[in-house]
Amino acid sequence: MFNIKKTLTIAAGVAGALAFGGAHASADTTDYVVQSGDTLNKISAKYNVSVDKIAAQNNISNVNWIVTGQHLSFATDDTTSTQTASTTTAAADTSSTTQAASTTSSTDNTASTSTQTASTTTAATSSTTTSSSSSSETAALNALIARESSGNVNATNGQYYGLGQLSAQARSIYGGNTADYNDQLNAMKAYIAACYGTAVNALAHSNSTGWY
Repeated sequence: MFNIKKTLTIAAGVAGALAFGGAHASADTTDYVVQSGDTLNKISAKYNVSVDKIAAQNNISNVNWIVTGQHLSFATDDTTSTQTASTTTAAADTSSTTQAASTTSSTDNTASTSTQTASTTTAATSSTTTSSSSSSETAALNALIARESSGNVNATNGQYYGLGQLSAQARSIYGGNTADYNDQLNAMKAYIAACYGTAVNALAHSNSTGWY
């Protein structure tokens, strides 16, 4: 039997196709004319709209039956804007992360440079202090030698003998009984270290009492 209703629906669909050129997308709604071979599943996938949504908006009771030329109108999801916003957010997050990493790296480099500078300064200060201390020790030791023996390894004063005029008892403990300069010097240093700690302290005692 000739189906007048179906014929009118197809005719209307063809007219819609001529008017809209196949498919027309607005900001919120898409108008689509069914083409040969189309199914709701294909249209759904193409426009990222659920089959149920298309069916509901076009009063389609059987989602498995549409006809060529049929005019469909349905709201589309604004996926493009969402994707763009997501991409922009991701780019902003990446930029922020990169800037944060760069700032952290810069801070770390600055801290490292400051630490190295502080370490170098400390080392230099320590070296200067050590050098100054060593110089003071040498000067104090030479002053004691000059005062006690004038540098004469054979100088004697009773039981006292050598560069540092050590007593017999001190020489039995620290050495310095020979006429060797280094032997007497080392014995004098050992005696000073044991009794006064440093030559500077020994010289201070000698300046105060006349002996050390």
